[in-house]
Amino acid sequence: MGQGNWTGACLCGKCTYEAIGEPEASLICHCRDCQRASGAAGLPVLVMRKSGFSADGPIRSFSSIGGSGRPTVRNFCSNCGSLLFGLPEHAPEIVTLYAGTLDDPSHFKPTFAQFTCDRYALSGVGLALMEFAGRAQ
Repeated sequence: MGQGNWTGACLCGKCTYEAIGEPEASLICHCRDCQRASGAAGLPVLVMRKSGFSADGPIRSFSSIGGSGRPTVRNFCSNCGSLLFGLPEHAPEIVTLYAGTLDDPSHFKPTFAQFTCDRYALSGVGLALMEFAGRAQ
């Protein structure tokens, strides 16, 4: 991934964010904390420097113990509930953007997955599934 501006928003559009610079990492996290927070089998995460990050809107925070065993603060829209970004206590210099909220998620290219010991069939990995480009008929 190259240098640039990474912008995103919540589902209702009231919360927005921007991160400037080159990502530190891009991954999919399968830890139980991310699964519960996102309601999915894994959470696509873009790791950015906090110094180039800004956010605006009615953002609320929730702190819980993350996969590191230390608190992480997850930030979400207080209007629609979209999970937007995280601030892990174990690495105060970074912000974790949840890639599903990127304005252009096609630029997200994960390079690794972590906590794969917690990955399960909900992820669809290794399953022979029928696929549909749009809504299933």
